[in-house]
Order: sequence, then structure tokens, then C-alpha cells
Amino acid sequence: MKKLTGQKWFLWITKYWFFFPVIGFLLLMAVVLFGYGERSYIGVHDNMDLFLAQFQMLKNTDSFWKHGVDVPFLGGVSRDNLPSELSLYSMLFMIFPTYTAYVIGLLGKIIISMFSFRLLAGELLREKYERYRPIVFMTGFAYGICWFFPAFGFAFASIPLCVWLLIKIYRGQGKRWYLWYVALAAYPLVSYFSYHGIFILGYLALAIVWLFCRKVYLGRKNGREADCGSEYGAGTKRCRERTVVPEAGEEREGNGVWRLCGALFVLAAGFVVCEYRLFGQMLFGEEITIRSSIVNASLSLPEILREIGQVFREGIFHADGVHGKVVLPVCVLYFVVNNALYLRKKEGKAVFRDPFNLLVAFILFNCVVYGLYDYEPLRSLVEKMIPPLEGWQFNRTIFFNPFLWYAALFLVLRRLYDAGIWQMWLANGVVCVAVLAVILTPNRYNDLYNTCYSRAYEYFHGQEVDEFSYEQFYAVDLFEEIKEEIGYEGEWAAAYGFHPAVLEYNGIATLDGYLGFYSQQYKEDFREIIAPALERVEATRIYYDDWGARAYLYSGTDLSIVSATKTVQATDDHIYMDGEAFDALGGQYLFSRIRLSNAQDVGLSLLGEYTARDGSMTIHVYACKQ
Repeated sequence: MKKLTGQKWFLWITKYWFFFPVIGFLLLMAVVLFGYGERSYIGVHDNMDLFLAQFQMLKNTDSFWKHGVDVPFLGGVSRDNLPSELSLYSMLFMIFPTYTAYVIGLLGKIIISMFSFRLLAGELLREKYERYRPIVFMTGFAYGICWFFPAFGFAFASIPLCVWLLIKIYRGQGKRWYLWYVALAAYPLVSYFSYHGIFILGYLALAIVWLFCRKVYLGRKNGREADCGSEYGAGTKRCRERTVVPEAGEEREGNGVWRLCGALFVLAAGFVVCEYRLFGQMLFGEEITIRSSIVNASLSLPEILREIGQVFREGIFHADGVHGKVVLPVCVLYFVVNNALYLRKKEGKAVFRDPFNLLVAFILFNCVVYGLYDYEPLRSLVEKMIPPLEGWQFNRTIFFNPFLWYAALFLVLRRLYDAGIWQMWLANGVVCVAVLAVILTPNRYNDLYNTCYSRAYEYFHGQEVDEFSYEQFYAVDLFEEIKEEIGYEGEWAAAYGFHPAVLEYNGIATLDGYLGFYSQQYKEDFREIIAPALERVEATRIYYDDWGARAYLYSGTDLSIVSATKTVQATDDHIYMDGEAFDALGGQYLFSRIRLSNAQDVGLSLLGEYTARDGSMTIHVYACKQ
């Protein structure tokens, strides 16, 4: 094996420089989150207070694969209401301890994103791929490290994988092209129907109709089309006309359209199989759920326009692509300059054919749909036309925008690469800044940043931050001690002053809980317990009656006393609840972070007071006297 000279080392590093930030970040995240372990600071909202507790409950009750059983929270919820076992993300929690599975999921999301971007770019660029390899990997890396909703990180990261599979099927290349259907059928293992799958199917159906109409009514333009604005953008040296010659092995469009029709059915079947529990509940469940009573916002036209502008600039917290800091300014600047060049050269038609402009139009469309969801007449029309979708958020098309933003960024970077050597290094610099913007932006799901910041704060200030770490939030040792002391054997309980997910994680059955899909009757029954609190705080009443996914014991004075902080957020030590209603639902224990001054008045008696070894949490345990 020949040794590399200094010059060859330089050329190798120049060619593969992107490996260093990618591998370095993955190693850093693994070292920090596995090194600190459960002392890390993990996002709580819609994460530790929801899915991580649910996965732990499934593990505690050995219910991942069971049927016809209830999971012990919210008074007993069907296993079918929780995540499917036929999901790659769920499988991580079957195999590994909950925290370990969670960190592997974070790392896996990044790898899936880069792998998906690589496949899609390779298919579209073909022999030109190697030239753009650095920005392919770095753009996929930037998209992969975006701080999406952790439980559905795989679904976000794998969107380009789905696009790649559909293109392979459309082109139908190779003798065994039909095997791509098998891969497409397995795609739902890394996706999620309610967030992405239903929209992918809808977009695919629209694409089929468009391609069919294009074939019938437009046809090809006598074998010729312009490259200007289609591939390279305005003002580039490669802008020219060329003869369109189908590549070897590529069949004509008509057959591709029919193959996509097959793909539509295959993909739909894959989602039905992988999420059979969800489809069973939606289509065949007779139970009336809280979806029937959810009251959504009804905004005026000016409010809708403001909301459209806001999600265009910032996105939403479940799909925070941090595009507003680098990607948005770069894309807006390019959009203005590129289209101005088209108009100056009197190539107006190219404006409507440029893939970059089409991506921007797609982004705007999703933002408009997001805003129109809050227009009550339109929302009501959808629910009447498709009753099973009552309460379904069709504005989740916004979840595709992070991918579209980074795909648009890649087009800008690619065109910079083609403009010259200095523009190529400018493109490399832009994508690196985009990566840094994601890494260094504080976000509820930026676990690496939050852990590093919290540990640095502890080092320099000699004390911990007020937020709980993963270990302190669930306080497993503390609750094991409590269960042993009170002789707990599966009785129903509730939490006050902290998330019921903590009890659920620790194997304690709860009357309260957090879930977006459970019985409307149970919501009304639980409401009787918290009625005294709801009557005192109108905002809390509206929050529960109009939504109700968080069936918690609410304060009668504060808007919220539930937090993930060591400091208890309460101004009143009274609990406003109906003790008889609590007893009627089977409640026997109340776990509270607040020592209640009126426990006797609501039929509760104090059993004991327990404090975690590090002093981060104190729990007062009450028993129902009835």
C-alpha cells in the first residue's frame, strides 16, 4: 500500500472534509449523552411527559405485542391507543433500556437523514453526484440534527428516503425494478401515518394526476426543452437548449405513472399493516373519544395571514428546522436575484419551471394550509366530508417544510458550486454556518446543548440549574422507596404538582395522564374530580374543556403548577378537587409535591413525606380515607 504524500493528503482532506464535522458531532453527542447518562437534561414537553413514559409503561406491563389489554393510566387505556410495535423507533425501546433507546434514536435520526439525502441526491444527480458530495452530506447532516419532535424523528429524517423510492419506482430501471415495491412497503417502519404518511399518500395521488394530465394534454415538446432555469438557474454558463434523450433502461412516462399507481396502493397497505392498531381504532372503534369535543381556534383573516407569515419565518416547535437564521435569508436572497435575472433576460416562463421556485411554492402552500386550518368553515367542511378525520389536524403539512427548506438550500449551494471555485467554497461555508446555527440554537429538544449548558453552569456556579435532569425528573429510586414503604400493589393514584408521567414511568397506575386519543366519557368522569379547580380559573376550564388531552389535577389559583423544575411553582397549598369523585373512580393514593393544608377537607390523610437523596424532589403521599 502506497503512502500518501503531503499533497495527496491535502487533496483527500479537500475532497472528504465533510466527514470531520459529521463524525465529530456524532461522537460528541454520544460521549456527552452516554457519558452523563441519565444525569443529562432531556426535553420534557411532549417527550418525557408523554412518549418516554408510555414506552416505559409498555415495558413494565410487557404490553408491546399484547392485544385486548389496557395500559394503567387515565383509568385504563387500550394498548391500541399507544405507539405501534411495528415501528423501528418502538423496537429500540423493546430492546434497550428507555434512556439508552432514546439516545440511540437521536443518533439514528441523524444517520437516517444523511443516508436518505445521499440516496436521493445520487439518484437525481447520477454521474454528477461526486462533484456535489460534500454539500449533499452536509445538507443532509444539517437537516438530520434539526431538533424535531423526538418520538417522530425517524419520520422527519426519512422523507427524502421515501422520495427516492418513489423515483426509483417511477423510472423503473433494472430487470428487477419491482423489488422497489418491497422496500416501499417497509418504509412505514420509519414513518408515522398521522404526521407524514397520510400526506405522502395525498401528495403522491396529486402527482399521479398531474403526470397523467401532463402526458395527455401537454406531451413532450418535440423532444426539446431548455435547461435555463430548470437545472442550473438563471445567469449560469451552462444555460442552453438540449435534446432530451431517454437514458438507457428508462421507460416512458406513461408506464411510470402506472407504476406510481401501484406504489400508492403498496405504500397505503404498508401503513395499514404497520399501524393496524391506529386504523382499527379510527375505522372500527365505536368509542366516542375526546377528538369529538376538541375546540380548535377560529381566527380572522388578518390573524390567519399573520400566522402564515410566522410559520414561514419560524416553523413550529415540533418541526423546528432553525431555518430562519441562515437557510431562509440565503434562499430569499437567491430567490430575488435568480428571478430578477430571468425577468431581465425575458425568460419569464423559466420562473415557473425552476425547481427552486417550485420548492418555495410548496413551502408557501404548506404555510397557507397551516393558516387555513384555523378558518372554521373550511375545517368543518373537511370533518363533514370525512367523518373519521374529525379532530384530525390537516395542517400538519407544515411538517414537510423543514425538508423542503434544506432541499432548497441544496439547490442554491449546487448552483454556487457550478459558478466557480470561489463560489464553491462560499457554498461550503454557508452550509457549515447552517449546521452551526442548528447546533448552537437553544431549543426544547436540543438535548446536547441543554446538557452541556446545564453541566457548565454547575461547574462555574457550584450549583445545579433549576430544571430536572432525566434522572431527577423520573426519580426512580425515590418512588421505589415510596412504593415499598406504603406497600403499593397497583392501586389507582394521581399526581399533584408534577407530571403523571413520573408515576406511570415508575409503575404506578394513574387516573390522570396525557394522551390525545381516549374516551370522551372518561374525560367527563375525570372532570368531576377537578371541577372545583376549573370553576375558579376560567383559563384552565377552557384549556381542559376545549382540549382535554392533559387530564391533570389543576390548581384553583395558578394557571399551572406542573413543571420540570426543582422549585415548586405554586402560590396556594390548597388542593381544589372533589374527594368523593376521586374515590368513585377508584383513586386510593395522591402523590403531591405540595404539602396540602386542606387534605382532610377533601378526604385525604397524609401517609408520609419522602425526599430524593440529592434533595431535588420531595413527595407527600396521601391516602383516600373513603
